[in-house]
Amino acid sequence: MKNKKLYVADFFAGCGGLSFGLELAGFHPAYVNELNKDAIESYLINREHQYPYLRDEAFHCQDIKDLVLNKKLLSNTIKELKNQLSIDIKNGELDLLVGGPPCQGFSGIGHRRSYSVDKEQLPSNHLFEDMAYVVNVLQPKIFLFENVKGLLSAKWNANGVKGEIWEDVQATFKKLKNYNINFSLVRAKDYGVSQNRPRVLLVGIRNDIYNKSESIIKGTVANGFLPEPTFAACDLDELLGDLVDENYENGGATTRYVKPATTKIQKYFRTGVDGKILSKGALLTEQEYSKHAPNVLAKFKYMLAHDGKIHESMKTKKFAQRVLPAKWDINGPSITATSLPDDYVHFLQPRTLTVREWARLQGFPDHYSFAGARTTGGIRRAGNPREGNFARELPKYTQIGNAVPVFLAKAVGEHFAKIIKNAEES
Repeated sequence: MKNKKLYVADFFAGCGGLSFGLELAGFHPAYVNELNKDAIESYLINREHQYPYLRDEAFHCQDIKDLVLNKKLLSNTIKELKNQLSIDIKNGELDLLVGGPPCQGFSGIGHRRSYSVDKEQLPSNHLFEDMAYVVNVLQPKIFLFENVKGLLSAKWNANGVKGEIWEDVQATFKKLKNYNINFSLVRAKDYGVSQNRPRVLLVGIRNDIYNKSESIIKGTVANGFLPEPTFAACDLDELLGDLVDENYENGGATTRYVKPATTKIQKYFRTGVDGKILSKGALLTEQEYSKHAPNVLAKFKYMLAHDGKIHESMKTKKFAQRVLPAKWDINGPSITATSLPDDYVHFLQPRTLTVREWARLQGFPDHYSFAGARTTGGIRRAGNPREGNFARELPKYTQIGNAVPVFLAKAVGEHFAKIIKNAEES
């Protein structure tokens, strides 16, 4: 293979979990699309030093429909990719295009917190068609569509057929003439992530790349289109133990590391962009604690003392909260990080997780920054589809909860890089 960089275009990128994992696997971001202003700012502030060109409007956009509907904008993007990054789209030189269209209409979590409208009425549920259009124009060597498990059984409306949306998604991508398509439901815990996190991953490999690399595209996951599991998820006390501050205060913050990093995974998370591991006493960000009301604190303390059980007098109509286990059982990680932190109680302390702890669950290193509010709620987070209000605020917890786990993305990226490099060397 020529000694050249691998480039990825990331659509519906959120705060950058998928991109960051791919970057760890050797890919470089060429283009980013994300509608929410806080999420795209999170993406950009973590890349502006290494990839300053991403701030240029030629290399990022908020609304994918701007690219789809504005041919002049799309042609200018293609021109700038060639002029500034030497990626010739007409020659098929874009290595990878990835996208995870917003999934609140398919997610069990999003559905329980949304208004009762048909999925056909949620514009975000048709964005896979826009993604397919962009794939058809940019013709990447490989593309990846990812979404939640609920997509597999979702129907467009109450009278629809279970799984009909997924059939439509597959049919849309299978119409692309130059690609071999495969998909699988994978679980992030099988790729070193300390949570279950099932995701649907659909992969398209361009015919010329597939034909040259068919001999190495083997395996049990999506017929070799996706990597084999690594089975390396660690326990939560190992993942988060160095962040535990015995002197924390309800509603307060820990601004410096109170302990040294002692495990391999802790050292990974505390490694800065300069390659140095942050020591005890170094600055720590996003370790702010929610200020829980006295009755909530009492409930959390009772749960910690009674194997996670909630006293009858403390139960509410709210969905059940769980105490996180310090150690997983034989089945490994059993949780899925959602868009809200109050689903779970810390394994040692009567509190929910901090933004930094939430970020570690998803694989973001401690130097990764997040823009926007810490949390929000109600209409500001969910919008009101009944009234045509589809705007959704994305506070830090939600950005992180929506992200593709970094270690899963890294494993997928390494697999794709191997396929592309093999084809280039053939």
